[in-house]
Amino acid sequence: MREAGHEATATPDETDVRALLERVAGGDEAALRELYDRYSGAVYRFALSRLDSPADAADVLNEVMLEVWRGAARFRGGSSVRTWILGIAHHKTVDRIRRRVRDGWVPEDEVPEAADGAAPGGPDPAPGEAVIAAAQDADLLRRCMERLSGLLRQAVYLAFFEDRSYPEIARILDCPVGTVKTRVFHAKRALRECLERLAGAGGRS
Repeated sequence: MREAGHEATATPDETDVRALLERVAGGDEAALRELYDRYSGAVYRFALSRLDSPADAADVLNEVMLEVWRGAARFRGGSSVRTWILGIAHHKTVDRIRRRVRDGWVPEDEVPEAADGAAPGGPDPAPGEAVIAAAQDADLLRRCMERLSGLLRQAVYLAFFEDRSYPEIARILDCPVGTVKTRVFHAKRALRECLERLAGAGGRS
């Protein structure tokens, strides 16, 4: 996971992406297709990390790109384009979960947060990179990721697979930085315990 930095500072690649977004705001469909090619995979995986449904994740992807098409002119440059698009994906994912609740699905419990937003219970159980690196078996890591709650899976996905900083994740998920840290803390601890348990059982559990 990257350290917090000046996310809004435009790198050469970010400058190119912002130029694409300006073209989208002007109604350029070819520019939208380029943005889709750049970000569709990230948006789909992000939605899937919370929804556990390929069909729902695909629907969210379509809704996000439609929102980008309609709302490109509203981008003000306060974050990277990627963070802005993933923020849209978060809100579309939440809408999808609320729809599930209305349809009778059991809502997912929120993760208890520490009072001050810091990771509870002492030191971090392990750096996130170490947790991921320890999972030499990709199948074990996938199985452990699937056992995380949607909230934890979403946070750890952004932190260690999207390489987002805590402030970026907070902006995407529209929550305090302390909440992000707590979720990542719980996710790393749960992943470590799951990986140790499955490895000790020879992958059977």
